[in-house]
Order: sequence, then C-alpha cells, then structure tokens
Amino acid sequence: MGRSKSSHRWMQRHINDEYVKRSQKEGYRSRAAYKLLELQEKDRFIKPGQVIVDLGAAPGGWLQVAAPLVGRKGMVVGLDLLEIDPLAGVTLIQGDFREESALAELERVLDGRPVDLVLSDMAPNLSGVAAVDQPRAMYLCELALDFCRHALVEGGGFVTKVFQGEGFDAYFRELKSSFGRVVTRKPRASRPKSREVYIVAGNYHS
Repeated sequence: MGRSKSSHRWMQRHINDEYVKRSQKEGYRSRAAYKLLELQEKDRFIKPGQVIVDLGAAPGGWLQVAAPLVGRKGMVVGLDLLEIDPLAGVTLIQGDFREESALAELERVLDGRPVDLVLSDMAPNLSGVAAVDQPRAMYLCELALDFCRHALVEGGGFVTKVFQGEGFDAYFRELKSSFGRVVTRKPRASRPKSREVYIVAGNYHS
C-alpha cells in the first residue's frame, strides 16, 4: 500500500528539517535534544550533581543532553514504555510510570536520593483529531505533575511539553499553585505550526 499524501509531506519535511540533519550529524537520537538545549540555555534548570527523572524518555535525546550536565556526581534516570538503547551515565527503566511496578523500580534505583528535576517530553499517539488528542495530552501532563508532587524535593524543578488548547490555562494555574516560578517557552526547534510549548517551572513547594 502506498503512502498517503499527508505522510509523504511529513516525510519530506522531516528529511529537510535542519534539526533532523543536525541531530544526525552531531549524534543526538532525536531533534528534541535541541529543544532541551535551548530551554537549558535560557533557564539553566539542569545543574551539576542533580538527580533527574525523564518521563517518556525514548529514544533518549533529552537523556543525552542531561547526563553530561549533571556530571558524575549527578544521576539521570530515563523511564519509558518503549525500550531505550543504553546510554553512558544514564539508568534506564522500561515500564509505565502510572503503574506501581515501574514506580517501585524507580524507587529502588534512586535508593533514597531525592529528585531535583523532572523532565517530560511525553505526547500521546496523535490521531489528528484535536477533540481527542488534546484531552489525552493534558492527561499525560496531569500525571507528570502528580508524579512531581510525590517525588520532587522542596525547591525542585519541572520541565514539560504542553499542547495549547482546552485545559492549558487551568493546567498553567495548577502549576503556579505548586511552583514559585512558571514560564512558557517556544523553542526554535519546535516546529512553528505545532501547538506544543514547554513550561519551565522551578522553586517547587508542597
């Protein structure tokens, strides 16, 4: 069966994408690495020695950025339903963070170390129907925030992808109730037509 016109257009955009070309040249597993690099350059939320948990970490682009920045005294844990190829300086867990088994494994891996920063570049499998996709995306964001409230240290940080649309404003207000600093960013590496933005939150308080 031949590709549809829309999938062909997507493939052409992907092939010609400057960040796809850069990621292939510079050894990053995904173009998403450049989103995190740009966010980090602006907000400096990743620091040496931190313990970081990356939710929905496959294929590992954000892990590749975070691990060198925390250094040997830090710790980076990537968690995803999908298998992630090994990365130096990164602990990987394959599982669903909504399930007790994955959280128990994370707790075992952390071994009592508190979490300084939670990263989430999660997105649902998009159907192209906004009325279906937006609630699914916001549900993942809510789950990530709930995870933060269980795992983060006082003063910790959270960086998450959010799609603008129904539920966005309420979610932003909810973040402001738990974090002292909350800002919205649109990295250059984020495709202009995409509704995705990133929220950078810091100074967590329970």
